[in-house]
Amino acid sequence: MPDYLAQNIIKLVTLALLLVTPLAIASPDLTRIKLPAGFSIELFAGAATKNSAALRGVRFIAFDAKGNLYVSVAKANKVLMLPDANKDRIADDIITVAENLNAPQGLAFVGDDLLVANQNGVVKLKQINGKWSLPQPFITNLPAGGHTLKNIKLGADGFLYINVGSSCNVCLENDPLRATILRYSLDGKPAGALTTLGRHQQSAIWARGLRNSQGFAWHPITKQMFATNNGADNRSAIKNGAVNDELPPEHLNKIEAGKHYGWPHCWADPNNLNAQVEDLNFPAEPGFCNNTQAPALTFTSHTTPIGIAFLDKTNWPAQYKSDAIVAMHGSWNRKQAAGYQLVRVKFKHNQAHVAEDFATGWLLGNEAWGRPVDVAVGPDGALYVTDDKLNVIYRISYQGK
Repeated sequence: MPDYLAQNIIKLVTLALLLVTPLAIASPDLTRIKLPAGFSIELFAGAATKNSAALRGVRFIAFDAKGNLYVSVAKANKVLMLPDANKDRIADDIITVAENLNAPQGLAFVGDDLLVANQNGVVKLKQINGKWSLPQPFITNLPAGGHTLKNIKLGADGFLYINVGSSCNVCLENDPLRATILRYSLDGKPAGALTTLGRHQQSAIWARGLRNSQGFAWHPITKQMFATNNGADNRSAIKNGAVNDELPPEHLNKIEAGKHYGWPHCWADPNNLNAQVEDLNFPAEPGFCNNTQAPALTFTSHTTPIGIAFLDKTNWPAQYKSDAIVAMHGSWNRKQAAGYQLVRVKFKHNQAHVAEDFATGWLLGNEAWGRPVDVAVGPDGALYVTDDKLNVIYRISYQGK
């Protein structure tokens, strides 16, 4: 057989093997992750976990009353459970709880029931004789598309909260439910900030002007709601000016009933955190920005803050207990990439005070090898982190003295 023919056969066989062999989930080099002294990071679930292929695109986390970790997989339209029966800090298996969903992300347990936020509404799963039922509609007809992914959480006041992202980068929305956080009662009825009288249906709108607030949590002492928010892309501080990668800053907002947080016309003033400035390339009515709510804190522009968790239930040192961790999913259109890390938001007198790096190393130069999405404190006092680029779940714990 001629050499060239043999080489071609080898190439064809190699290609065929690549086509039929499932891609492996990468095993990350966790020594590249930099943490404060006394902390360590390990894999709770990854390539070595049974059925690890199911982890592709892991998003948001919730724990049930027994301590089992659940995670949404939006791209695969599934919700998974990852038990750790022997408590060795490594998932035993990956079990599909629900499938054929519609871009699921947020997960919330209400008693033994599991609520899942699809892109167009919320479904409920019930446990029957130890098995999960098929998803049943719970909240319907939410706007889909655009900023598709939604979160749902049970608030400190006993109501359910859901985010609805904008349909666009910068625009005037036709649907009033867009760019909001909504509130519902535990039986799925709208319970927004304004009470509607007469024949008009009660609105679910709790807060407005929030372009994409996927992550939210409640302060353990004040019970105030804090939400991350992603600012608009391709903006400038100059009318018809060149795009400025440093505008607008990302926001951490203290969410209050009935407040408007500025989008699509306003963002935080970099020189005065208590004020909002107008987007000169998408102006509002005169005085509009003066009546919008400034953020509690800002982050570097386009770093995409998503998941947030307060640390009061960790077994970490006391100085962390009043603070929060935010997952920065990372930029997509900055000349110099930014984000791809976890930041610690320090609170002073129960108010957001300053943000500082907590876990870094997923960004090497201008290339990222991992993208943190959500953070949640487990029943063991450790912090669990999803990564939808590497398709793994990390566990961060404290061993220092």
